[in-house]
Formats: sequence, C-alpha cells, structure tokens
Amino acid sequence: MHIYFSGIGGAGIGPLAEIAMQAGYQVSGSDKQHSSYIDQLKKVGITDIYLDQSYDCIAEVHAKHPIDWLVYSSALTLEQPNAPEIRFAQDNNIRFSKRDELINAIAEDKHLSLIAVAGTHGKTTTTAQIVWLCYQHKIPISYLLPAKTSYGPMGRYLKDSRYFVFEADEFDRNFLHFEPWLSVISGVSWDHHEIFPSRESYQQAFIEFISQSRQTLIWQDDALYLGLKNGPSISVQEPDNTKLKSIKLKGLYNRLDGWLAVTALKQFSKLSTSELISSLNLFPGLSRRMEQIIPNLYSDYAHTPEKIRAAMSVAKEMASPGQSIVVVYEPLTNRRQHYMLNDYRDCFDGAAEVYWLPSYLAREDPTMRILPPSELITHLSDPTLAVPANRDDGLKRTIDAHLDKGDMVVCIAGGGGNSLDDWLRERYFV
Repeated sequence: MHIYFSGIGGAGIGPLAEIAMQAGYQVSGSDKQHSSYIDQLKKVGITDIYLDQSYDCIAEVHAKHPIDWLVYSSALTLEQPNAPEIRFAQDNNIRFSKRDELINAIAEDKHLSLIAVAGTHGKTTTTAQIVWLCYQHKIPISYLLPAKTSYGPMGRYLKDSRYFVFEADEFDRNFLHFEPWLSVISGVSWDHHEIFPSRESYQQAFIEFISQSRQTLIWQDDALYLGLKNGPSISVQEPDNTKLKSIKLKGLYNRLDGWLAVTALKQFSKLSTSELISSLNLFPGLSRRMEQIIPNLYSDYAHTPEKIRAAMSVAKEMASPGQSIVVVYEPLTNRRQHYMLNDYRDCFDGAAEVYWLPSYLAREDPTMRILPPSELITHLSDPTLAVPANRDDGLKRTIDAHLDKGDMVVCIAGGGGNSLDDWLRERYFV
C-alpha cells in the first residue's frame, strides 16, 4: 500500500510516516516548507518528499506510483478548506483521512493495545518518558513521538511489541477517534479556542475521551476540574505521593510527568516502582524542552501560561546560584493571545528580563486584531519585566551580551518552521 502524507514535515505526521515505512508500507509526502523533521525522515530513508502541495504535484506522484491512502494533518483543512491534495484524492477515489484512522488501522492490523497520553500540557514529555523507560528495561514498544530524542527515532514499529504509545492530541477533537487500553492525562486547561469555543466544551471533550478509555491515570486537580472521581477505570493520582519525592528530574512539572510515566509502566510490566524511578532519573530529555543550544542558551516549546510556568520551574532549578535568567518569548498564534491575555500575570516569575517578540502566526482568524508585544506585556503582574523585541541582528547582539555576562538565556517558542527555535539554531548551532 502506498500512503501519501500531507504535512509530512510536521511533528504529528512525520513520525507516523516513519512508523508506516517500518510497518511495510510505501511512503511519500509533501509539505509547504522545509523543516528539521524532513531532514530526519530523509536520514531514515524516506526521500520521496515534495515541498509542493499543489494538485499537479500529487498528480505526478500518483502517475508514477498510484496512491492508495492520503493522510493529512489537522492543520491542512483549517488553513485550506478546499486543499488541492484532498480535491485530487476525491477526484480519483483515493482514501483520505487524518492520522487517527491510520493509527487505528496499524494498531488493529498489528494487534497493538493503545496507550494514549493526552493533556493540554506535558503530554510530549510524558510520552517520551514512557518510551525511555521501555528502552531502559528492554520492553518492546511501538510508539509515535512528536519530538526528537537522543535515544530513539521519533516513530518506531516493532513487530514483537504489544503496545503502541502515542500522544493523543485534542486539537480538532482528534483524540476522540481512539478507544485506548490506557489513557494518561498529563494536565488539563482550556486551549485550542478555535475548536473549543468555551471552557466547558474543552472539558467535555476530555470527559468523553476518558469515557472511551479502558483505564485512565489522571492527577487529582485535573479530576476535580473535569468532575471525575477515583473508580475502577479511573486512577486519580495525588501529587503529595511520598515516592514522587525520589524523582530527581529538574522542574516540578517534569517530576509530575515522570510519576505518570512510572505509574503507566506499572500497568503493563512487572517492574517495581523503585526500579522505574531509578531509570527515570536518567531521562535525558527531548528536543525543545529546555534543550541546550550552546552553554547557557536553551530552547523550550512552551506556548501557554501553564507551560511557561513549567519551563520557568525547570530553569530556576537549573540556574547556578546568583545566575540571572533571561527569557526571549515568541507567543504561538495571535488567535490564542486573545483568550489568554489575563492568564500571563506571574508566569515569568524568576526571570530578570523578558524580550517579547511578535506572535508566530499560524491558522489565524483574519477578523482578529493582531495584538502587539507592547500590549501583551501590560497583562503581566509586573510589566516592567518585559520589553518588545524583534528577531533581528539586534536580538542576536542582546543574547550575546547576556551570554557574555554569564546569564542563562531561555528562548520560549511554540511555532514550527521559521520560528524563534529555527532562528536560534541557524545562528548558534555549529
């Protein structure tokens, strides 16, 4: 079967393409722009990739090697309601779907039980920690990761595995297409406002997802937020668990995610809690989660106030005594800013200075006014903490000056291609 992946350079689709190749499918795909994920795919042998999402391009691919299934990212139809590749699939009776159908098809065909990690924040880290523990204890696992790690590919299928671990994203209600054997909820707070117009609609989606899961692990605060109670299918975790204190990872939220990963492993392995925590304490992290670019310069993926607070908690524990923490912040989407204006308040507490960049634009509502950094900054508890900035030579000089002083510079951005993260790597990676 030939599967064509639209948006193959994205964190959600690219690793799935790797899995499909390993599972024996023919794989090709397209994207609107180059990304580091495309470089990764080419390294593992997926080279039939086109930076062209036109009708003519997919037609040429189909003429050479007939396409059986078009798998596309959720962003495609939001950005292009009449997307050319989907029109081509319709015109040529080619099956087309989002990634959930393919994940379910692979799991059914290969007899894999689904372990889904969901949540507004922490789901990527928790998924990566579960995969890490399986690697450390030689538990065969198939998985889908939306971020790079040092210990394995982003997507992997093993024919002797019994479980498939993946991040179940609530965006576009994607996670509601799954009925997991085990669901792990890493944290819940209102997001993706273009899909969920009210806080209640967001909560209801998580409640529905949990109802479709055979077992669920969830923190006490999130259970209360969703109106759920401990029971036969829902295991409510209390953050004051004494064993949580033996987790030595930097940052409270990393430790909380780690406990969920340990608890998840307990559901399908015979390993003791102490064995799992010992392995968890060696977790090397993953890309764009307080990832060191060069000494004292870090990149982090945070894009909601909760995630920013999590990043700051890690930074404060990593910083040397007396070392100043400086933040460069690029908000993700103007649309999101309209909903979270009043949630910023103290999320940068611990920073000596914040350089606030214009928002990374993606899937925007053209009727929404673009909120400038100068206006967003006024919603901090202490607006004097931050100043507007731009991604330019002046920002590079500013970062260099802070590094020369020995400051810790944390660059926070949630965007994809051509984001602050890409800008950093182009200027500092050697």
